[in-house]
Amino acid sequence: MTATILTAIQMPGVHLVAPPLAIALFVVVAVCSIAAIFSWSRLSQRAQVALAGTYAVLAAVLLPLAHSTMAPFYAYSAAATAGAKLASRRAAVGVALAGAFSAAATVWIAERLSPSPDYWPWWLALSVGLPVYMGISKRDRREALESAQLAAAEAQRATESEARMAKLMERGRIAREIHDVLGHSLSGIALQLDMADALSQKERTEEALVAVRRARALAVDSIAETRHAVHALREDTLPLEEALRLMAEGEGVAFDVLGEPAPVSVETAQTALRVAQEALTNALKYAPGAPRSMTLEFTADAVSLTVVNEPASAPVPRAGTEGTGMGLVGMRERAALVGGTLRAGPNIEDTAQGGWTVKLEVPR
Repeated sequence: MTATILTAIQMPGVHLVAPPLAIALFVVVAVCSIAAIFSWSRLSQRAQVALAGTYAVLAAVLLPLAHSTMAPFYAYSAAATAGAKLASRRAAVGVALAGAFSAAATVWIAERLSPSPDYWPWWLALSVGLPVYMGISKRDRREALESAQLAAAEAQRATESEARMAKLMERGRIAREIHDVLGHSLSGIALQLDMADALSQKERTEEALVAVRRARALAVDSIAETRHAVHALREDTLPLEEALRLMAEGEGVAFDVLGEPAPVSVETAQTALRVAQEALTNALKYAPGAPRSMTLEFTADAVSLTVVNEPASAPVPRAGTEGTGMGLVGMRERAALVGGTLRAGPNIEDTAQGGWTVKLEVPR
């Protein structure tokens, strides 16, 4: 736009070769320049090539007719526009060559028809095609920037999708944890209340009250275990061996780590913690007073957790000693979810007669 205004201002005061033709060409070239700026995107590819070619050739013809004004700028601008805006590099270079040869030819013809020392050498007019490479370079940079922005947007969408999936998985994991804790505890509470009801019907009031107290104790333990599970779920950054060590210190049991500790997945860590908690609780219930121990072993292919209790050193309570079976079943289901196995029973690890061992093994 600036070149158009300056050229229009200069033309009345300078010498023009063939003024009617020069003014007509200037008007057409100015229209082509403005159309390339404001209407380019609305044109088809063929129309874009036609506009760029017309712009380049007419600007080249205008060059020697109004060489004392800003008119030569259009010839260079036409080549740069073709390089920056045409989708085909071949078409852009073709337009630039057409403009360069047209400029050289018209300069040579004008010099023959109306000799003047102000004319450019014909070979210098060939340089009007060179800006096509500047335009191509500009377009390449623009396309690279657009590709980078598109890739960044795709990466952002992928990150958001992964975050949503992680949230869903986390919710499912929390639900399993709470289900395991409450399922086992509520089953025990129901059993104790059924026992209390049966005892009360037989007018064994004292024993019924004991069963009710056990049910209440189970409810309190359930609340504590639920809080512990939720807290453990929030401690994903704590290494498994450290989490188990803290649990062992809280329970007052021996704890050993064999092999070189290595990071494990959150699911594996939570499974090991839940199995350890369940096994220690069962040992305390069914083998009161018995020494308990935990061993965490890291190998090249697996991570294993072994919880051992020796024979009971105190009388085992009669009520509820058989349990509900939900603890062992739940532990095996959790092990299967992470591709592991769980074995539980007497003497499976050369435990002393009457003792019990729970062993979880999960592949790495």
